[in-house]
Amino acid sequence: MYVYEYFFIEGQWQKPAGALMTDVMSPSTQEVVGRAPLGVTDDIDLAVGAARRAFDQGPWPRMSPSERGVILRRLAENLTASGEAIADVMTDEVGTTRANNLWIGQAGAGLLQYYADMAERDGVEEVRTGLTGTEFTVRHEPVGVVAAIVPWNSPLFLLLAKVAPALAAGCTVVAKAPEETPLEFYFLAEAARAAGLPPGVLNIVAADRRVSEYLVRHSGIDKVSFTGSTRAGRTIGSICGNDLKRVSLELGGKSAAVVLDDADLDTVVHYALAGGIVPNNGQACMALTRILLPRARYEEFAQAITSAVKTLKVGDPWDEDTRIGPLISERQRDRVEGYIAAGLAEGARITTGGGRPEGLERGWYVEPTVFTGVDNGMTIAQEEIFGPVLALIPHDGDDDAVRLADDSAYGLGGAVFSEDAERAFAVARAVRTGTMGINGYAPDFGAPGGGFKASGIGREMGKEGMDAYRETKTIYGVAPARD
Repeated sequence: MYVYEYFFIEGQWQKPAGALMTDVMSPSTQEVVGRAPLGVTDDIDLAVGAARRAFDQGPWPRMSPSERGVILRRLAENLTASGEAIADVMTDEVGTTRANNLWIGQAGAGLLQYYADMAERDGVEEVRTGLTGTEFTVRHEPVGVVAAIVPWNSPLFLLLAKVAPALAAGCTVVAKAPEETPLEFYFLAEAARAAGLPPGVLNIVAADRRVSEYLVRHSGIDKVSFTGSTRAGRTIGSICGNDLKRVSLELGGKSAAVVLDDADLDTVVHYALAGGIVPNNGQACMALTRILLPRARYEEFAQAITSAVKTLKVGDPWDEDTRIGPLISERQRDRVEGYIAAGLAEGARITTGGGRPEGLERGWYVEPTVFTGVDNGMTIAQEEIFGPVLALIPHDGDDDAVRLADDSAYGLGGAVFSEDAERAFAVARAVRTGTMGINGYAPDFGAPGGGFKASGIGREMGKEGMDAYRETKTIYGVAPARD
């Protein structure tokens, strides 16, 4: 069992101010696999104070990008070395398959290296010439102290998507670990300490929602970067708007896979699984959970998708043959089962799944479920279920498919499937969403991602991900050359 008693504050292990502890439950066995402290407001004050001092007085923001890059690359190497152990912990506390989790350490290391390279390449200052011929200097300065808040479904990677560009830009960070899955963050803390990250540059505290809101409201925070539910994002956005804090919000999704009538059957089936129902056991905001199928080929696609979903092995996330593990908690399983009941009540039909798998009496498992006969106005087509559930919706041509894809409060991800590249790009350009794939969906570090509408504000990854942690300053004039 993993047992931790400290937070990581000001470069060292800090005893919590309170006595709150959380039991971390294995979603697959329903047994306690770890214990870790939960922060109180005094812990937040300590962490923010450390980050504030590190930003206002410490060396980190004043280092050159190349100097910061040396430390960030050491941090990346340390995470890579811990990849197996990180995968073990994630399998225990999140319930996602170990085969899936093995990439987390390497992917996080890749983010750190990517943004270290970008910061060095971009530099801090550039000289421009204005409309009147005046030369001026544009500086890209760190935004300040960042509160980075992430959910439980892929916590370490989601945090590194914030921490990597923030640190590369010269910011300091208070990372709020989720109370359900705090264990992975101890590997990041140890990797940062061993890499020689200056004290206070990265601070990590686990906390519940009430204490998390205290962090968001803290006067020592300059920017909040949040990934999580749209409901929580609205609250955070309103707080930051009132305080004029910078904010980035990566929120919920109900992404559509737009299948055109010339699409390749095998490709569509593959991504209905790989992009829709399998990632994080269906608990992924980017998942393609609405499959928009051409009416003339609806039954063909529906039968093929159903047959493929039936082959998915559900079970122990430690088993290398398992494709779908348990949901994170009993509450989440109840929520997903409530949506399945709503789909049936509103007239949709289940072609596979809909219940709990046989032979898995322990663990919060739900069968991967496919609904046909779904109208886009149904609850299961409009609300984010966050479980292994697909809704197959018929459309009557490209324009109707775009209309259905956009008939959603969300606009986070999506994909279009067609053998005609020009036609596919026309649809991809028309859908109002932050990212679209063509005949697949494979996000890349170099490509910005984020949401339209209720799916959020701002972008992560790519150059835009770095810009989110920088302020722009103009100095009229050009700095004299140094000897």
